[in-house]
Amino acid sequence: MSKSTRRNFVKAGATIGLSATAYSRVARAVTSGPRLVIGIVGCGGRSKGLVQGFTGDADVGWACDPDEGRAQSMQKQSRAKQTTNDLRRVLDDKSVDAIVVATPDHWHAPAAIMACDAGKHVYVEKPCSHNLREGQLLVQAARRNKVVVQHGTQSRSSAFIANAIQMLREGMIGEVLMAKGWNIQRRNNIGHADPLSPPAGVDYDTWVGPAEMMPYQSNRFHYNWHWWHNFGTGDIGNDGAHEMDMARWGLGVKGLPSSVMAVGGKYYFDDDQQFPDTATCAFEWPGDGTVGRRKQLIFEMRIWSGNYPYNCDTGVEFYGTKGMLFVSKRGKLQMWDDSNQLVSDPKPQNPVTPARNHQVDFLQAIADSRRPTADIAIGHDSTALIHLANIAVRTGRSLQVDPDQQTIMNDQAASGMLTRNYRDGGHWSVPTGTG
Repeated sequence: MSKSTRRNFVKAGATIGLSATAYSRVARAVTSGPRLVIGIVGCGGRSKGLVQGFTGDADVGWACDPDEGRAQSMQKQSRAKQTTNDLRRVLDDKSVDAIVVATPDHWHAPAAIMACDAGKHVYVEKPCSHNLREGQLLVQAARRNKVVVQHGTQSRSSAFIANAIQMLREGMIGEVLMAKGWNIQRRNNIGHADPLSPPAGVDYDTWVGPAEMMPYQSNRFHYNWHWWHNFGTGDIGNDGAHEMDMARWGLGVKGLPSSVMAVGGKYYFDDDQQFPDTATCAFEWPGDGTVGRRKQLIFEMRIWSGNYPYNCDTGVEFYGTKGMLFVSKRGKLQMWDDSNQLVSDPKPQNPVTPARNHQVDFLQAIADSRRPTADIAIGHDSTALIHLANIAVRTGRSLQVDPDQQTIMNDQAASGMLTRNYRDGGHWSVPTGTG
């Protein structure tokens, strides 16, 4: 890591200091008059849901994707004025106020950093980075350019989830000392495949972008890129990103943990996937070292099973000194008191009311010159858990972490995985400071 410590590049603050011109223009977008213009970068399945959340509050200027068919499909859905396969064209357009990054993981931070440096606000899908170093650079870029960067952990703007967290904040189960989250589902076997020529209409060179060049292969392209080290972060970083974030939020911890342990591997799928299909991950925050201040987060992933707790494929349990609370983004919530008796219809004393959705919170944050609910510093700290867990599984070793410096101590091989190898010969999207 550079000489800048975590304290230097992740400072709390109520406002982001937008210029008067930027503030005036964006304020109109969520009140009256001309709306914000956004560029959709990455036009696959996730972007189709995201753009619906902006409908009525922003206009789409560009649909950008190296797959021409996907760009055209997004243009039809969003009524985007133009399509392109080159992110730089979107960033050069001065009429564009913000971009939505819904690309494969290996493009998330590079695209978002370039957008920040172009003065654009950014909504970046989870996980915000492919590796921890890129996340650090993205936080720095957001602060340096004084732009809003919203991380796509949508539970932060869910009234249901936010009020469950509010009950924890109000002490309804006492001091929360442990959280346990899970992502359990049955995914598909991606099989074994050989390299082929890319499909017609696909600019594969741009799709690979800053990553190491690998030949096109059908089972590491659309969506299946999730399971390849070069492009994705596995299901720990895919669906698990939401439960990791919810668990960390409810625990009330800040920054990175000091200890990380994880075991896992391919227990079920005999295919080309490189990431584990089974993993159990544990993280510890020591607090000030005294009894009652240490906190622990456990995350379980099984992507070959249809059997899961509470009949919910995803969820988080919070264990406090006076009870337990379970909540799932599937709309389920239960609470037990200190005598293990079910609490009837639990509600917070002071309910919170988030924005209508995560996208509207992003637009309102720009208008109000404030941090969004899933500010990039929050997103980075949650995403760091993903990267550390994947490193622990790949190395087969427990990790000791320096939370302030955001480094792994006394393990050269694991430390090398905090960044990545980029394309041989370079690429225009590789973030500076990754060497």
